[in-house]
Amino acid sequence: MKEITISSSAFREGEMMPAKYTADGQDISPPLEWSTTPEGTVSIALISDDPDAPMGTWVHWVLYNLPPEVKSLAENVPPKERLNNGALQGTTDFGRIGYGGPAPPSGVHRYYFKVYALDQMLDLAPGETKQQLEKAMKGHILGQGQLMGKYSRR
Repeated sequence: MKEITISSSAFREGEMMPAKYTADGQDISPPLEWSTTPEGTVSIALISDDPDAPMGTWVHWVLYNLPPEVKSLAENVPPKERLNNGALQGTTDFGRIGYGGPAPPSGVHRYYFKVYALDQMLDLAPGETKQQLEKAMKGHILGQGQLMGKYSRR
């Protein structure tokens, strides 16, 4: 499986995320970019989650069927079911479509932004959950990568 390098101009791997991208700030998605995807990539998916949440992993963003030529997402992706580039967004554990920023109840939490290169478009409707996306991706992942940022409320 090909490793995809994912980065953000807002924070580096393992660094604290600026409050702008959290529930304490503007609650907008951070800018993300990734390296070339493997040959045969038909679509890209993204999952962002927090494995340090008290009740288990908390899902902050679900996005799928992003065209393979897209290699970045600008900050503040609108919370719409269908983006202008055709990508679909799923439902987070906040119970809404689109990105939901970090809002840890206590301590420092880790937030993973995971990108997946897939060998097909997924037969999913807008609003699917992380679990539905992971089930649909099974056996279709050509490459993946992740970026981790941290956040703690002041």
